[in-house]
Amino acid sequence: MTTKKNKKPAVKKAVKKDTGALPMYNSAGKEVGKFELDKKLFTGVVNKGVIYQFLMMYNANQRRGTASTKTRANVSGGGKKPYKQKGTGRARAGSTRSPLWRHGGIVFGPHPRDYHYDIPKKVKKLALISSLNSKIAEDKWIGIESIDMPELKTKHFQAIIDALKLKGKSLFVLEAVDEKIKRVSRNIENVWIKNYRDFNPRDVMVSDTVIMSKAALEKMPERFKD
Repeated sequence: MTTKKNKKPAVKKAVKKDTGALPMYNSAGKEVGKFELDKKLFTGVVNKGVIYQFLMMYNANQRRGTASTKTRANVSGGGKKPYKQKGTGRARAGSTRSPLWRHGGIVFGPHPRDYHYDIPKKVKKLALISSLNSKIAEDKWIGIESIDMPELKTKHFQAIIDALKLKGKSLFVLEAVDEKIKRVSRNIENVWIKNYRDFNPRDVMVSDTVIMSKAALEKMPERFKD
């Protein structure tokens, strides 16, 4: 009796994603074209190490460093010797504010300090490029020609979000932040408005989708100049 040999499953060839262009939409959610990115910068390579370095620095710099405890020198009281040195059968004690006693001082407790530190500019730039490359790979970075609304009202901004089918946290990056647009969007949950000069890798990584205006995309190379 002959048996059929098991055929190996066909292996699909990996298709390299085109990282050089972003889909462009209008305020009605219709795709109107592509925006060509600088292929020297946005190669699709994600350097997780530099992103980690930036996030560690960012989180450290957000710490206020105000935690404080009192040593035995700072706790009030304890100036009188609690009992005589000898004859009680107890361990000798000179103060009721010893760290060994209840309500005494704290040994090696936290004290106010500055947690701030910095990393090189080149590492910051590489972290931003890598974070954006990660969004390209996930199809989570798109362009929008402009934010057009008949009236500056929250419901009209929400209509743009619905037209683009955005879910989760959305980061809008504009050439210049208009306070009126910022005001109409602030009541919408999980929406941030940032200037193209001010957003950072942390903003990109915590967002589900990055939406960048055409004017901001055209200005983006300025962020990566030496």
